[in-house]
Amino acid sequence: MGPSEPSPHLIKFGTFEFNLISGELYKLGHKIHLEGQPIQVLACPLEKPGQLVTREELHGKLWPADTFVNFEHGLNAAIKRLRRALNDSAASPRYVETLPRRGYRFIAAVQTSPLTPIEFTPPGTTKIPVVEDQIATPKSQRPRPWILLCLPLVLLAGTIAVLRNTLHSPAAPKIKSLAVLPLDNLSNDAAQDYFSDGMTDALITELGQISQIRVISRTSVMTYKGSKKSLPEIARDLNVDAVVEGAVLKSGDQVRITAQLIQASDDKHLWAKSYQGDMSDMLALQKQVARSISQEIRVELTPREEAVLRNGKRVNPAAYEAYLRGRFFWNKRTADGLKKAVEYFNQAIQIDAECTQAYAGLADSYSLLGDWEYAVLPPKESYAKAETAARKAIEIDNALGEAHISLAFCLDGFDWDWNRAGQEFQRGIELSPGYATGHQWYAWHLAALGRNDDAIAELRKAERLDPLSLIISADLAEELLIAHRYDDAVKQSRKTAEMDPFFALAHYELGQAFVQQRRFGEAITELQKAIELSPGSGTYRANLAFALAGSGAKPAALKILNDLKKQASSNAPEIALIYVGLADHNQAMAWLNKAYEERFNPGVLLRPAFDPLRADARFQKLVRQIGLPN
Repeated sequence: MGPSEPSPHLIKFGTFEFNLISGELYKLGHKIHLEGQPIQVLACPLEKPGQLVTREELHGKLWPADTFVNFEHGLNAAIKRLRRALNDSAASPRYVETLPRRGYRFIAAVQTSPLTPIEFTPPGTTKIPVVEDQIATPKSQRPRPWILLCLPLVLLAGTIAVLRNTLHSPAAPKIKSLAVLPLDNLSNDAAQDYFSDGMTDALITELGQISQIRVISRTSVMTYKGSKKSLPEIARDLNVDAVVEGAVLKSGDQVRITAQLIQASDDKHLWAKSYQGDMSDMLALQKQVARSISQEIRVELTPREEAVLRNGKRVNPAAYEAYLRGRFFWNKRTADGLKKAVEYFNQAIQIDAECTQAYAGLADSYSLLGDWEYAVLPPKESYAKAETAARKAIEIDNALGEAHISLAFCLDGFDWDWNRAGQEFQRGIELSPGYATGHQWYAWHLAALGRNDDAIAELRKAERLDPLSLIISADLAEELLIAHRYDDAVKQSRKTAEMDPFFALAHYELGQAFVQQRRFGEAITELQKAIELSPGSGTYRANLAFALAGSGAKPAALKILNDLKKQASSNAPEIALIYVGLADHNQAMAWLNKAYEERFNPGVLLRPAFDPLRADARFQKLVRQIGLPN
C-alpha cells in the first residue's frame, strides 16, 4: 500500500477559509469569532464535501456517549450559530444544506491546499503594516498580519482556479447589471464604518460612469448591510446579473481593498483580487477596482470611460477622510445629518482647497437644506451657496458628473434658468449615466417644462438604478399625480408605503392622490399619518387643510392656516395652497406673489391642487415671469 497523500488543511469556499488543524474560520482574511460545537459541525461536512453527514455521526463526534446533554437542542443551536456566521440560510442554503431527519451536506465548491500560509506581496503593491495604536480594538480581535498579507495569494489561487474552470465550461451569461454590496469593515471598529461605507459609495460611483452596465445605487445596496439573505436572493431582489462583495482595511494611512465578482444565477465566483496602497492613492485604487470588474465582465468602454477610469489623481488623505465623513452624514438624509455633512465638507476644503468631491458634496447638502422637505435654510441662502460650491467643483474637475447635476438643480430651483439647467443635466447624465439622483432631479426639470411622459421615463430609470429608494419611489408617485394619472399615483404610493410604512412622504403622496379622486376621508387619514410621522412639516399640514376645505370642514382648515401664518419660516406656497382649497383666489395669488419674491421652488405649482388657478391671468403672468410654459 503506497504512502497516503498529505491531507489538505486549508479549505476555501466562497469568501471563507477554514483551517482544519487550528479550527479557525476567516472571511477575506478577517477571523470569524466562532468556536466550540459550531466549528466542529463545520469541520465534519467540510472533510467530505457533497456527502451526507448524519446526525448520528455528529452526535458521536461532538458529544461522546458519556456526555449528558440535550443533543437535539445542542445540535440545532450549533447549526443556527454556524449559519449566522456564514450568512447562510436554511431555506436557501449556499453552504450547509439540511436533509430533514437525516443530517447535513456541504454543497458549495471548495478549494483545498496542504500548504501553510506564507507572506506574499504581489509586484507593484505595498505591504500594509497593522499599526497597533491606530486600530482601537483588543489585540485578540484584530486581523492577523500574516493573514492579510497572504490574502492576495489565496485570491490569486482562486482566480486561477476560476479561470481554469471557465476555459472548460460553456460561456457565462453576459453581465449587464450588478450590485456592489456594502464592503465589510475589517478594522473591528464600528467608528470606521464611515470609511467602508464611503469606499462602497465610491466604487458604485466609478462603475456608474460605465454606460453599458446598470449599477444599483447606494441607497438600495445599503439595505443589505448585515443582511442574512443569500447572494442569489439579494440579486433577485435587485434584479441584477452579478454582485460584487469585498472588504476594506484601513491602518493609518494605508488601505487594502479586496473584492470579488459573483455570478448571481448560480452563485459562481468569477473573479477575486486585492488592491493596496496609501490614502493619497485612494482615487486610483477605486478606479483600478472598477476597471478590473469592467474587464472581467467584458464591457467595451468608450474612450472617455477608459480615460476616466485611468485618471486617478492623488488626494490629501486628511481632506479625503473628512470628505468621506461628510458623505456618511449626507447619506442619512436628515436635517441634522445634512448640517453635520456641511461641517465635514468645509473641513475637507479647509485642508485642501482643490478637493473637488467636497465641493460637490457641499452643493448637494445646501441644495437639500433649502428644499421644502427639510426647510433648514431659506432658499435664497441655500441655493446661492449650493450654486457657488457646484461651480467651484466644475472649475476644478469639469468631468465630475455629480457636480453638473448639482448645478443644474440650483439653476432650476433658484435661478429659473431652464435652458442652462437642461444642458447641465444632460452633461451630468452623460458623464455619470448610473447616477440615480441625476435622473431623479432631471425628471423634475422635464415636468416643469410640461414633458410629463419624459419625466416619468427618467424616474423609471432612477427606480431601476435604485429600486429600494423610498424618495425615488415617492417622487414617481408625485409625478404620476402631476400627469393626472391618479390611479397609478395611488398604486405607486402604496408600493412606497409597503417598502416602509413609517415613511411620511408615502402617506403624503397617497393623501394628495386621494384628494384628486375626491376621496376626502381617506385623504385626511393619510395626511394625518404623514403629520404624525413628521410633525414639523408645514407642507403636510397645508395639504391636510386643503383636504379639509374640500371635504367641507372649513373651520379646521382655517385653524391650520392661521397656525402656519404665525410661523417664522417661509411657507408662502403652502398658505397659497390652503387659500386655493378655500376658493379664495385673490389671497392665493397674493401669497404666490410673495413666494415669487422669496425665490421659491416653482415645482410646487405643478401640483394638480393648483389647477383651479391655471385659467387666471395673474397665475399665467406669474408662470411667464418664472419662465415656464403655461
